[in-house]
Amino acid sequence: MAQRPWRRTGLKPPASAALGVLLALALLALSHLPPPPDRSPHPLPALSPPGPQPEAAAPLSGVQTRSKRLPISPVHLQWDQPPGQGRRRRRGVGGDAPPWLSNDDLQKMQLLASGQVVSKTRVPAHGQVLRVGLRAMGDAERDASPASPEWECQDGRCGLIKRPRDLYEVLAFHLDRVLGLNRSLPAVARRFTSHLLPYSYTDGSLRPIIWWAPDLWHLEDVNNDQNSCALGWLQYQEMLQPHGPAVTAGDASCSSIPRGEWSRLALFDFLLQVHDRLDRYCCGFQPDASEPCMEEMLHEKCRNPAELVLVHILVRRSAPSRLVFIDNAGRLQHPEEKLNFRLLQGIDSFPAAAVATLRSGRLQNLLLESLHMDRELWESQGGAEGLRPLLRTIDRRARILLRYIQERNLTVFEDSLR
Repeated sequence: MAQRPWRRTGLKPPASAALGVLLALALLALSHLPPPPDRSPHPLPALSPPGPQPEAAAPLSGVQTRSKRLPISPVHLQWDQPPGQGRRRRRGVGGDAPPWLSNDDLQKMQLLASGQVVSKTRVPAHGQVLRVGLRAMGDAERDASPASPEWECQDGRCGLIKRPRDLYEVLAFHLDRVLGLNRSLPAVARRFTSHLLPYSYTDGSLRPIIWWAPDLWHLEDVNNDQNSCALGWLQYQEMLQPHGPAVTAGDASCSSIPRGEWSRLALFDFLLQVHDRLDRYCCGFQPDASEPCMEEMLHEKCRNPAELVLVHILVRRSAPSRLVFIDNAGRLQHPEEKLNFRLLQGIDSFPAAAVATLRSGRLQNLLLESLHMDRELWESQGGAEGLRPLLRTIDRRARILLRYIQERNLTVFEDSLR
């Protein structure tokens, strides 16, 4: 191509020009020779633009991580290392766990949800409740040792399996944490397959399992072993007075409970309509004939307040000034026109953080975010759509409670005892 103009004019290219052309061609050829081997420790530069980078490894569950706090699919708790191997981080497929669930909560939830059942014992006077020893997956130190129910439970590795109808206990646990009360024991929903359990526990039904606190303070009285102290209704009302009398020396476990603890309990029980602790006689509403307080003829005792006692008033020996909320199944089907305001009697202030959450208008969404951590419960209830009716019930009760506080000009207190 470069020589055509010269031929077209009939002229010969000058020698110097031809030499220049040859030199240019030689340089061009040299530039295309492969470079000598690079003996330096640095990698060779890319000869072409880099292609698509390989994708990062997927999480262990095989589900890609989403950036939203509340993903569509339920969250499985995942740990960076197996239990017992180094420090764990809170992480779920949908992102970090909600801040109101502590690391201790998440570890106990993981144990309850996936721990191997290694022992079982009946709980006296609770025919449909089993206490089971649990062994965490990957717990090599315990794999070779024989299971001992008492040893496992004293080590904090036991749970109570309760009836399918007690599933509300799981919802109650998350409500407790969302409100910042932190008085309920961790609970999850689970289906059991262990050969150690009776068939009624392994038939595929979903049951709640609640962490067993090894140091709950029980009275030695077999007729009143579900209390840390014997407390009557009239005595309880006296304790709620600003300068009420102290409990007798024999009930030291109750005398150390500050008034704020009773406020937390009353707020929690009102939202769930739990009557068994503060009003097991159903004195605060007209019960149906099917209510236990009617079947056991307890309601008749409402005529004599001196006979009324509180039940399930428990503390831990390691924290005698903090109540422990147990048996929190609640009654979300309890009609709104029969709400039991007796549960609030004598309470003149409420924890500020809990009241602020009720006022925020976000209670339902916060509960959904928290319940989303329990895969079994979430799926069994049909996800957010199935849970919404229950959460709306709690939200309506919260609004009624806020109106109750406002109309009576009650106060709030800062929660110094967490």
